[in-house]
This record gives sequence, structure tokens and C-alpha cells, in this order.
Amino acid sequence: MSLSDNKSGKLYIVATPLGNGEDLSPRARHILEEVPLVLAEDTKRAGLNFSRWGLRAKRLISFNDHSEEKKLEHALTFLQQGEDIALVSDAGMPVISDPGYLAVKACREKNIAVTVIPGACAPVTALAGSGIAPNPFVFFGFLPRKTHDIEKTISPFAKIFTTLIFFERKDRIADTLKYLFTLLGAREVCIARELTKEHEEYLLFSLADIPDLSGLLGELTVIIGPPQSLCKSSEQEILDLLEQERPFGGSPKQIAKRVQSRSAGWTSSEIYALATKN
Repeated sequence: MSLSDNKSGKLYIVATPLGNGEDLSPRARHILEEVPLVLAEDTKRAGLNFSRWGLRAKRLISFNDHSEEKKLEHALTFLQQGEDIALVSDAGMPVISDPGYLAVKACREKNIAVTVIPGACAPVTALAGSGIAPNPFVFFGFLPRKTHDIEKTISPFAKIFTTLIFFERKDRIADTLKYLFTLLGAREVCIARELTKEHEEYLLFSLADIPDLSGLLGELTVIIGPPQSLCKSSEQEILDLLEQERPFGGSPKQIAKRVQSRSAGWTSSEIYALATKN
């Protein structure tokens, strides 16, 4: 039976707690108990969460990055038959760096109603508690694994006054921040961990002075503040820095990276191109 007034069912995008179960809204609780089908990023984790929150889902099926396209047609058929569906991620707001985008897009294209049940969202929660300038901001989800791909993703924002937000794993956080220093220079950093949980913590420091992060545990949301200055180094300044760095040796790429860390508004690739220009 549909909770909506349309002939088709309705897709509910339901935000769930990041950690503290008291953050589950009464409306979210009602929807999750009443819909005949819940799509979950991980059915095992969803089952444990539902039990912890005192909920019993009528039916749970997995709907994640690996199965979204495969199971989308079945979900659409279910909706077109007049049945409602709720979509949840492991924690926080679905679709935001989690599965669900394709389902929402398909529903919009087929004129199937979509309603968002708002609630917890890790990037916004971390930003609100960081003390770093919130407007504007860009959220990346998880950054690419390879440094070359990180440079392509982050470098365009080196010259823009914006705050950057991303998720990172504890075993990669230190190396990622050290590399971001070479791309962005000395900016404010906040690492928010275990949001809304008992051991919630906000760590504040500068990319130029990264503390020991080896013992860091939990889910990490990273916020990089905007540049302190948007004054781009001139081409002549870059050429002068290249002349200063060459006597210290290294390959052209290594020299370019050293110059990049001493300049503003240039990527190491741009400096390398200038250094090797005939």
C-alpha cells in the first residue's frame, strides 16, 4: 500500500544517524516502519541499526555501488505498481557520496515522486562544528587514491576562495594532507572524527604543521579552509624560484614540486611545463 497519493509509489530518501540513535527523526522512523521495502547500502549494517533503533523493516534488500544499476529496474517496477520504497545509506544522508543518485534520476525521468526525509549529513555536520569559513564549500566524497589524480581534482581550487571537504581513511590521512600542502600551501585544517558519537573530536591545525596522526581512529571528515591570499605568483617569480631550486638537484618534476610549495596559484604541472619550455 502506498503512503503517497499518486498512482505510483514514492521513493523516500531517508537520512539516518551518524552515530547517535536519538538523531533519527520521528518522521524517518515512521517511514522506515511503514514502507514495504527498504533499499540499504549494506543490509547487515542496516539490520543492526534498525535493531538498535527499535525498528523492524518489512523487507530489506541491498542497494549499493555494485548493485545499484542492476537492481534499479526492479525498484522502478515496484514503485510503478504503487508501492513505496525507502532508501538508506550506512549512515547520514543517502546520495551524498553514497548510492542513490541513479535511482533519484530515474524516478524524476519517469515522473515518480521522490521525497527527502532530512537529517544527519557528515560533511555539513563537520563543517558546522569546525570553525572554518563555510561559504562557499565543495564536497568531494573520497579523494582519488593516486597523487596524479588528486592533483587533477584539487588543483583547480587552489586559486578559488572556497572551503574543501572530503572523507579519508585513517591509514592514508597523513600522506594525503602532506601532499595537499604541496598543492594548496598553508591552510587551516579540521579533522572531524566519530561525529555524534561518544568520542567525537575536532582536530584543528595548519597544513604547514601537521601533527602526528598515526593513532587516529574512526570515520574521518576533513575540512580544508580557503586560501589566506589569492595573489598568484607571477611567471617571473616562478622563473626566479626555479633558478634558486636547480642547484639543489633533482629531476625537473621534483624541482617543480619544490617551487610549487614556495609559490601561490600554480600547480606543479604548470611549473614543470614552464621549467621545460624551450
